[in-house]
Amino acid sequence: MEIFGIPLAAFLGQLLLGLVNGSFYAMLSLGLAVIFGLLNVINFAHGALYMMGAFLAWIGLQYFGISYWVMLLLAPLLIALFGMVIERTMLRWLYQLDHLYGLLLTFGITLIIEGVFRSFYGVSGQPFAVPSQLVGATDLGFMMLPIYRAWVVVASLVVCLATWFVIEKTRLGAYLRAGTENPRMVEAFGINVPLMVTLTYGFGVALAAFAGVLAAPVLQVSPLMGSNLIVTIFAVVVIGGMGSILGSIVTGLGLGVIEGLTKVFYPELSSTVVFIIMAIVLLVRPAGLFGREK
Repeated sequence: MEIFGIPLAAFLGQLLLGLVNGSFYAMLSLGLAVIFGLLNVINFAHGALYMMGAFLAWIGLQYFGISYWVMLLLAPLLIALFGMVIERTMLRWLYQLDHLYGLLLTFGITLIIEGVFRSFYGVSGQPFAVPSQLVGATDLGFMMLPIYRAWVVVASLVVCLATWFVIEKTRLGAYLRAGTENPRMVEAFGINVPLMVTLTYGFGVALAAFAGVLAAPVLQVSPLMGSNLIVTIFAVVVIGGMGSILGSIVTGLGLGVIEGLTKVFYPELSSTVVFIIMAIVLLVRPAGLFGREK
């Protein structure tokens, strides 16, 4: 069976690849949206922290024999602590200044982190084995479904939807949103707003590290894996709407699928289709598909 002259297995395989890439786009753009929407900071270091998550998983397995499953929890926790140190020592002084200052600071942090890892590991990728529980593929009859890639999509969806629910539908999320709009009023209720802001930044970068651990067996772990992705992630955030949680999830998954299908029908356009869509969206709706017009 063929679709537009393309074998069904090849078409569905590319669609799955698009879903996997879209899962990474969704998780990374979600972390950026959380940080920008609640802290008003453009976190350019997000890609470097994603790379650090992948490298921590690789280091844990390579040097200490720590399993993938343990590092899937431990790496985001360690990166969250690292991010909270960054927020407490540097970012907290920039909240009242122009966005450009936060962008420049986090860009500088990115260069430092990448430089450190490049000095130790070079630029060649390090292989990371798929955990034994997720090795192999399932025969669906019309295609072979790699178990690990299916796991990536499911895990990303669960984390993204849980994050959306907490921020949009719970009292904690209401406190977070109110703390960014009127911190003095929230402090009047006995809530430690600076601590809440620090924890929010830690959670945002933990999402990036979680995505990095998920990506480690799919991609080779490399100091450049974050910088190769961050520009696309910013485009996803802009298309979805800066600070929009739901917009980041839906747009990330959707653009991953569109990019994957573009590789089937018009491969030459696959590396630029996201930016073409971004330009069109900005012309029609400058606030993004899910953003609020001011």
